[in-house]
Amino acid sequence: THAHVHTQIHKHTPTHTATMASADLLREKLTAEFTPEHLEVVDTSAGLCGQAFEVVIVSDKFDGLALLKRHRLVNACLETEIKDIHAFAQKTYTPAQWKKLLEKRQAAAGDGDAAAPAES
Repeated sequence: THAHVHTQIHKHTPTHTATMASADLLREKLTAEFTPEHLEVVDTSAGLCGQAFEVVIVSDKFDGLALLKRHRLVNACLETEIKDIHAFAQKTYTPAQWKKLLEKRQAAAGDGDAAAPAES
């Protein structure tokens, strides 16, 4: 019966606590791997049954790479951590794409309530 009790205790002991990912750890690894121009790591775990993160990475290491290849690079960088993460969302941009996106956002914010830019 001792072995049975031990098995029961072991079953209820989380196996991933020693390798729990944190936003700081993800940020550190992504910074070392991609030397990003911009990096956001947001822990969206609140209230979920597991860990969840969203990342935005802007790096010139993504130049010329298809989206799938970029995501594979990020997944490889965080291979150990991703195993323990319940949900992981990533957005990867080149510096040129990021600049374009920011300009688009600024233009949209400058339009106020207008649904579309005014035609001239």
